[in-house]
Amino acid sequence: MRIGILGTGTMAAALGEAWSRAGHELVVGGRSEAKALALAEKLGSSARAGTPREAVTERDAVLLAVLWDGVEDVLRSAGADEGTLAGTPLIDPTNAVEHGVGVLLTPAGVAAAQRIAELAPGAHVVKAFHLVPSSQWTDQGGSPVTVPMCGDDPRALRVAGELVRDAGGSPAVLGTLDRARQLEEVAGFAIGLAFGGVDPNSTIPRMPAPAVAP
Repeated sequence: MRIGILGTGTMAAALGEAWSRAGHELVVGGRSEAKALALAEKLGSSARAGTPREAVTERDAVLLAVLWDGVEDVLRSAGADEGTLAGTPLIDPTNAVEHGVGVLLTPAGVAAAQRIAELAPGAHVVKAFHLVPSSQWTDQGGSPVTVPMCGDDPRALRVAGELVRDAGGSPAVLGTLDRARQLEEVAGFAIGLAFGGVDPNSTIPRMPAPAVAP
């Protein structure tokens, strides 16, 4: 695929590395041209740096891997308000939470993913990758993880699912984008526990799989 990456931080680098290994073509765009160049060089010959607008133009999918307070700025730089992302799967791994606390920063009942959809009219937003630390995608010997995700467009969900598998994960669709707030609350819960010194994995009981009718 031709994938655009908006952002130059750890998640952008980790998923970019995984997708580069899988043979995808990458364009990295960020608010810092120097950082975009450095990340593209790190990712190798399958990647190049560009402006945010170049990173979203004629892409099969775009990853929005920036901190929450930079989302609006980078989408504006990419021309999202002008429709540059219309029809494009836009993967959202952001966590709009108060640092060290985990409380969501979006208004009650509103998901960050839904706000992103408003900022990028016509984009097919898929919430994904926000529950897994970036180190998961650089540790090729790590255990595979399930990546819950949600979105309104079936094709965008299929594309995101392929990219989850290419990174070494297993996609699990929770539902449409109106379930994104639920996924984001789970991230806030886990972040709050982790900063409190509790392993979030220890708080979730193992549940038996539902019986499947023959």
